[in-house]
This record gives sequence, C-alpha cells and structure tokens, in this order.
Amino acid sequence: MKTTAILRIIGFSIFGYFFLNWIGTTGETSVFEEQAWWWALLGFLIIAYAAAEICVGALESVLRRSLKPEALVEYDEKRVLEKKNQFRWLKETYKNLLGSQPIEQEGEIILDHNYDGIRELDNKLPPWWVYGFYASIIFAVVYMARYHIFDGINQDEEYQIAVAEAKLEIEEYKKNAKDLVDFNTVELLTDAGDIKAGETIFTGNCVACHKVGGAGGIGPNLTDDHWILGGGVKNVFKTISEGGRAGKGMVSWKSDLKPSEMAQVASYVISLHGSNPPDAKEAEGEIWVDENAPVEEIQVKMIDSTNVEVMIEDQPVTEDVIQ
Repeated sequence: MKTTAILRIIGFSIFGYFFLNWIGTTGETSVFEEQAWWWALLGFLIIAYAAAEICVGALESVLRRSLKPEALVEYDEKRVLEKKNQFRWLKETYKNLLGSQPIEQEGEIILDHNYDGIRELDNKLPPWWVYGFYASIIFAVVYMARYHIFDGINQDEEYQIAVAEAKLEIEEYKKNAKDLVDFNTVELLTDAGDIKAGETIFTGNCVACHKVGGAGGIGPNLTDDHWILGGGVKNVFKTISEGGRAGKGMVSWKSDLKPSEMAQVASYVISLHGSNPPDAKEAEGEIWVDENAPVEEIQVKMIDSTNVEVMIEDQPVTEDVIQ
C-alpha cells in the first residue's frame, strides 16, 4: 500500500471520529463514552475504507501490468501531469498572495546595492500583508472613535457587566441545583412533595431515635419549642449534616443523604412543630427564637421557677407585657 493511501486512511479515521462524535453526542461528554458501540461503528467504517483503498491499489497494479510498454509510458506521463496539475488553483492563488517575482524575472528587480557579493531584490510586499496593514488602520480608527470619542463601554465596565450577568446565571442555576445547598444557603421547603419526601426519609432513618412523628425516644422531642442545638431549618440542616454533640448518639448523615434530601428532612422536622404527638418526651434544651423574624411574629415562651408559662404573641416586646 502506498504512503498516500495510508495517509488518506488516517485522515478518514480522524474525520470519521469527529463526525460521528458530532452527530451522535447528546451532552458535554463524547458519544464514544456515552455509548461504547460507536467505537465498533467507527472501526467498521475504517476497515471498509481501507479495503476500498486496497482494492483500488490492486486494480491499478493489474492495469499497469496489462499495458504494453508504449501504453505504460503514456499512462505514467499522464499520471505525472495529473499530479502536477493537482491543486493547481490553490498553488497559483498562493503565489499571487505572496506577490513574488518568478525566478526567471528576478534580474529585472535587482537593486544596485552590493554587500560582499550579496544583492538585494526589490520584491513587492505580499498582498496579504498589505491588506492586513490597511485593515489594522481601519480597525484602529473605528476603535478610537467608538471608545474614545463616543464614550463606548470600556473594558472595566464590560468586566463589571459580565460579572453581574454571571452572578445572575449562578443564582438561576442554584435554583434548579438543589444539591448545592449547604448550612448557609438552605431554605425552608413548603411544597407538599418535599415535605412528603422528607417524611419518607425520616421514617426510614430517624424513627429509631426520635419515634414516629418526632415524639422523641433516645433522641429529643422534635415537636416542642426547645432545641439542644438550635431550631430553624438552618440549624436542623446542620445537625443532620454534621451530627450532634460528640458522644451523644446523633451521627452525621452527609455521607448517606444528598443535600437536597437533608433539606427535605429538615423542612419536615420543622413542620412537626406544635403537633403534640402522644407520649411525647419531655422538653430538652432551651427555647429557640428566630432572631431574624419580625417582632409581630415572635412567640416567646418563658418558664419561671413555678413552671408558669407566659406567652408573648403579636405584641411589642416591652417590660409592661410580662406580668
């Protein structure tokens, strides 16, 4: 097999790889990674093309052997002429772009300068260089007018705009990427589907310590106002993710649950507040109040030494309220 045939097979293989990848891929990964059988298809096409090259080469060899000496000479001359004229238009275009003088006519453009026998040719600059230089002048004039005369957006302003757009895209992406949430970004989920999913996870993993409905067993009651490690969805999410106090039994679940699942469980636990399940465990920890909540929404329960409960609800928090 000739070298040119081998090069054509290699070129066909490279083209076939990128072409099949282009028409077959459905995402950011290569189609050959998504579906391994595409390798078999590529291999079949390469083998078929190589077989065609071999057949053509064999037919050409048989043809040459069948020709008489005079016809063989004529055939070879024709092949040489065809090879010489191959890509003729491209070669002529390249020479014209160079703007060089043919060797036979170089005597007409030799300058009088002589440096130790070295003569200088007065060749014209290549047209592509000249046109590129003119284009750079036009670009410079347009650029100066756009950004220095008519106060166009400069690079710093373009950067600020790009950063602002990127932040909006990130926020939009985070809305749909629930598993990117953490302790600082988690929000209370109120959708019935999320609450139901949280209940399912809670039933499968948490009832052994907290009982059904969060009444509390080995673990604390999750339905009252008292919290050992803080209430609210952020603190509950953090407790589920990182675990409770060292040696107290509550383990970290971040290796078993996705962030979105921990957010669902935390939201379900928050939804249990005030449900008062039967046989609820006695309160543990301290009353937790959301410091960021509006004053009119704050409910503060204070237990004095005589176990008298005082409720402050929908009222300004002043000394006159507590009696």
